[in-house]
Amino acid sequence: MYAVIETGGKQYRVQEGDIITIEKLNVEAGEKVEFEKVLALNDDNALKVGAPYVGEKVFGEVVENGKAKKVIIFKYKSKKDYRKKQGHRQPYTMVEITGIGSDKPSKRKAAAAAAPEAKEAPKAKEAPKAEKTPSLKSMKKDELIAFAKEKNIAIDEKATKPVIIEAIEAALK
Repeated sequence: MYAVIETGGKQYRVQEGDIITIEKLNVEAGEKVEFEKVLALNDDNALKVGAPYVGEKVFGEVVENGKAKKVIIFKYKSKKDYRKKQGHRQPYTMVEITGIGSDKPSKRKAAAAAAPEAKEAPKAKEAPKAEKTPSLKSMKKDELIAFAKEKNIAIDEKATKPVIIEAIEAALK
């Protein structure tokens, strides 16, 4: 089952469980959000196309708010001593789609989620993951180093950001 939604002047094809990066919304991380502008809805046997919108809603939960990588705007005119340098970081909101048509996960997703939990129940000796790890890619290098020290992960502080992220992800698995 998938839907095509409109938000921030753009259209996105989403399914349950997808994490999408959209234009910034004025909501905090962890809050629920619903998208009412559903352009199309496919429920595995029929495609409903709205004129302009279908009457359904798509529900999601905000994962994080942040800023994208910096884009440099450099204007230059030769022989006129004109140079203008400007930077911009576009704000975004990362949303995880929790449901299409209703806020509850679909029956298939619920059954699939219940099956692994039943297998993991006998492994009570392992320490459960109590907290979600934040998005490492949106962190700055010094934040990554602090995160690694907090989790007692040995990393080279002089390494590049992608190398540090790779070391942290390997240690967390």
